[in-house]
Amino acid sequence: MRRTHFIFTLILILVVIQCQSSIAQRNRRFTRADKLRGSITPERQWWDLLHYHLKVEFQPDKKTIGGSNVITFRVLKPAKKMQIDLQKPLAISKVMHDGKQLSFEQDAEAKYVHYINFGKELKKDTTHKIEVFYGGKPVESRNPPWSGGVSWKRDSKGNPFIATTCQGIGASIWWPCKDHGYDEPDNGVNVSVTVPENLTGVANGRLKSTDHNKTAKTKTFHWVVTQPINNYCVNVNIGRYVSFSEKYKGEGGQLDMQYWALEHEKAAAVKQFREAPRTIEAFEHWFGKYPFYEDSYKLVCVPYLGMEHQSSVTYGNGFQNGYRGTDLSATGVGLKFDFIIVHETGHEWFGNNISMRDSADMWIHESFTNYSENLFVEYHFSKKEAQDYVIGCRRRVQNDKPIIGKYGVNNRGSGDMYYKGGNMLHTMRHIINDDKKWRAILRGLNKKFWHKTVTTQEVEQYINTESGINFSKFFDQYLRTTKIPKFQYSIDGKDLHYQYTNVVDGFNYPIKLTVNGKVVELKPTDKKQTKKFSDDIAKLNVDRNYYVDPVEK
Repeated sequence: MRRTHFIFTLILILVVIQCQSSIAQRNRRFTRADKLRGSITPERQWWDLLHYHLKVEFQPDKKTIGGSNVITFRVLKPAKKMQIDLQKPLAISKVMHDGKQLSFEQDAEAKYVHYINFGKELKKDTTHKIEVFYGGKPVESRNPPWSGGVSWKRDSKGNPFIATTCQGIGASIWWPCKDHGYDEPDNGVNVSVTVPENLTGVANGRLKSTDHNKTAKTKTFHWVVTQPINNYCVNVNIGRYVSFSEKYKGEGGQLDMQYWALEHEKAAAVKQFREAPRTIEAFEHWFGKYPFYEDSYKLVCVPYLGMEHQSSVTYGNGFQNGYRGTDLSATGVGLKFDFIIVHETGHEWFGNNISMRDSADMWIHESFTNYSENLFVEYHFSKKEAQDYVIGCRRRVQNDKPIIGKYGVNNRGSGDMYYKGGNMLHTMRHIINDDKKWRAILRGLNKKFWHKTVTTQEVEQYINTESGINFSKFFDQYLRTTKIPKFQYSIDGKDLHYQYTNVVDGFNYPIKLTVNGKVVELKPTDKKQTKKFSDDIAKLNVDRNYYVDPVEK
């Protein structure tokens, strides 16, 4: 009895804490620093990012990093003041341009914002390079990947095991950059990572060469990404790695798939990573060809759960199925696949190929990728099990705040962008009621917005056009409110009285029911309607694939 009381009290405390957190988020006042971080400022707008070359050395014993970033850019309109971001306690030491050192200053309020002064206006349509030198002791991530910074860990053998994470907080937590999602480097990124000679540094893209400095007892690994990449996807992972690889024949030809595991975990990785080509196969079916054949596909073991770093998917799920060995849906289906391999690989299409312009629209990354888990199950197992999984995950929806956050202030919406967002898409599929068209829409999104940054409005418009259905009110309901539609009904003999409640004005999407064993499609509105059947209504079930609450009066 005491144990039950303790558990109940603990749950109550957690609920209260979560409610307080949600209220705090809703009432949050955004600062000038938030706006400088989350908006396209004048000092960002005038230049187009073409390429980064990040050169960085990690010193595990000191927990310091240092190096430089060569930023190549094109001038869109004449200007002489550029915003570059780097978060404390890291510091910029100097900035070079055409062999000359440039002056720079920190913003008075947002200390991570640095204004680079060129001294004279740069001419439109000219291309330039600056090299930003920096270093220091970076923020140490306390809860990766949910908190940003560097993880200075040790593996089970006592060797350094290091990783970077920065989604949300921004890449400027560990390297200087244009830290906003709207502008990705058109020509990719080079990452040259220097580490102690007994370790290996793994980053995005392909390994082009390795330099050994015997005097300094270090090695430098030169990685090259040729395709556009969002800032938070650039990552460095360091450990006593060994690698193995395979070739996958996919829609885009031969895909190089490489795996990096710790020496003593290679056997487990060889077995578990068989999930990776199965995942590529399923997602190429649903979404189109893997977006980064040029840069290959990698799975890299890390000292945290995992993350969707482009062409360098990180993995720490313990070589087991499920989410850390558990089933998020509580149906048993979630233990049929390795959650981290499937989910984080799904981001290669939604998040990395199609990227949000503003962090308020992160649902584009997470809702589609959550839904991809369901599609993986359908492809490799069955449609019923896929439905069981996505519907089972509804129990995790909080409805604490809208899925879309505040624009221009680096603000994400509710974590419901995962499970609620996935169920929103699952419902949309059943409203369209044409699986061939639905698959064409998913593939078409990745083709239309190939390697682009997008807004919610662009995604909405594409789906509206290609489906032939105006889903504007549907998106308003699920993305911009916390309300789940209620299908309210009552039975009076042969008459079924029904309507939607708890909906935005104009929400009038069809829904399927089974009445006396027969499937019936209705199109409710917020006005009461009546349908007469030939026999008394003895049994009625609302199709579970529609994310609504059935309420019998």
